[in-house]
Amino acid sequence: MREEPTCPRCGGPLTAPGLRSSAWTCPLHGAVAPLQPIAPPTTQALVAAARASGVPLWVPWPLPAAWLLTGVRLAGDDRGPARAAAIAVSGPAPLGGVADLVLVAEEPGVGLGARLAGLHGPDPGVGFDAGQPSAKVEVAGHPCAVWEVAGASDRSTFVGEASGCWLWAVVWPETAGLVVHDQLAILDVRDPGWSLDLPFGAPSPRL
Repeated sequence: MREEPTCPRCGGPLTAPGLRSSAWTCPLHGAVAPLQPIAPPTTQALVAAARASGVPLWVPWPLPAAWLLTGVRLAGDDRGPARAAAIAVSGPAPLGGVADLVLVAEEPGVGLGARLAGLHGPDPGVGFDAGQPSAKVEVAGHPCAVWEVAGASDRSTFVGEASGCWLWAVVWPETAGLVVHDQLAILDVRDPGWSLDLPFGAPSPRL
């Protein structure tokens, strides 16, 4: 049985478009971009996501040593390009154990990044970028400032803007936020000439 799309902001069930509304609708959040089921971590799924997405599919590149791509998920439907894309990677944490990193690119108001961060609103909120940035991420060869925001206590969350979208980097556990501080570089899977020769691992539970 095929999984049904869910709300990107709360994970709850949606009402499909019908006679009363042309939008997918959440009882709590109204019209939303439907969050599609998690795609398996395979080359085929990544290629399909790249074709369907209207926002970047950010992947750390080069991947940290022994890290693997562990999932991809889109928010949107077949009436247009996806409005949010999340890619999960997992590997050894800087301080020991296993770390999970989810990178999200999304249009303002979608709410997937905020939900993964453990925030209540759909976006980082007013003033998130006050003061000096917490780190710089290299985005397609260019520095991008990101600020740490106070989400759920078991993870570290960084937010910035890149390619006209929110850029979220959510890391588990909280101490693995060093991954972002350590000169993280990311590329868009959709870029021309990108090689999809990526290592894949078991599906991430974080998506």
